[in-house]
Amino acid sequence: MNKIISSLFMCLVIMSSSAYGADKDQIMGLWNTTKNNSKVEIFKCGENYCGKIVELKNPNYRADDKRGMGGQPKVDRLNPDPDLKTRPLLGLNMLEGFSYSGGNVWEGGTIYDPDNGKVYKCKMTLTDPKHLEVRGFIGISWFGRTVIWTL
Repeated sequence: MNKIISSLFMCLVIMSSSAYGADKDQIMGLWNTTKNNSKVEIFKCGENYCGKIVELKNPNYRADDKRGMGGQPKVDRLNPDPDLKTRPLLGLNMLEGFSYSGGNVWEGGTIYDPDNGKVYKCKMTLTDPKHLEVRGFIGISWFGRTVIWTL
């Protein structure tokens, strides 16, 4: 009888650990940003999760661009590092270093905002299979902004 109970217990542990492993990869996929201006692919990078811009609704600057870049592909021109100002936005890693902390939450990472050239601490919560709450903040998460990305 003890062998049967032990076997059942081991099966339960194995099944729950594989379900736990599946949960942490739920974040992976192609996410539409809040205003559908871009798509970000979230993927595994080592033991963590990262994300890069893979599509832009408007990949080129408008013809009347005030900085004289009309018609050219968008670059990271607001980055404070002069060496990075010419890197393309397409393919740019903007999410780095996230780990799964349980309860559909990934934290410990950073998010880069190419609209202002700043890096923020970030926490992401999968509120349901098609909605990802992305919260960028400075210091503690109370001082930040939350946006919703969709699959």
